[in-house]
Amino acid sequence: MTGAANTLVRGAMVGFAIAAPVGPIGLLCIRRTLTQGVGVGVASGVGAATADALYGLLSALGLSALSAVLVEQTVVLRMIGGLLLAWLGISALRQAINDDTTIVARDAGRSGGNLTTAFGSTFVLTLANPMTILSFAGIVAALASPGDTSASIALIVGVFAGSVMWWLLLVGGVSVARRSLPSSSLRWIEAASGVALFLFGGYAMLAGIGRVL
Repeated sequence: MTGAANTLVRGAMVGFAIAAPVGPIGLLCIRRTLTQGVGVGVASGVGAATADALYGLLSALGLSALSAVLVEQTVVLRMIGGLLLAWLGISALRQAINDDTTIVARDAGRSGGNLTTAFGSTFVLTLANPMTILSFAGIVAALASPGDTSASIALIVGVFAGSVMWWLLLVGGVSVARRSLPSSSLRWIEAASGVALFLFGGYAMLAGIGRVL
């Protein structure tokens, strides 16, 4: 295996490992796959993968000044991410309360939905976690070859591919599992995910406020 191919594979492993833990982004992707279809679930995952690749690119290019600015804005980024999560949670709760199971099931059968919004929201939410760039800074420093542009590009492409691979596996698994779920259960899943997203958002905002105080 050539050096570039080896770097690509290692980047894919890193991207997969970083994306795999199921947190608020994973929960959001699962919920959207269940209630809005596979297309929206995939778009959500690709949004997160793109943000991961962007942070990896900043680290690989050695843009330490820009990275430092992002890390310094931890409070602002956490507040933005927390507000967005809380809003998504409230929206999910309102849909669960106002829509009957027929409507929820109908929405779940769609393969459409607003793909741009799905992509953009998870992209912003992933960017709003400044700890991600710190993780990538250490990983890229260990794997990338200083001054080797082709190796850096291979690493970032690998990170993106590995992250996308995880999201495709997650969405595919959820889509298969959904077929065995009764339509009435979707409303409860919508409500539970709404509560969880709201709590994730509240925690992020409290963590940001705590850093100010």
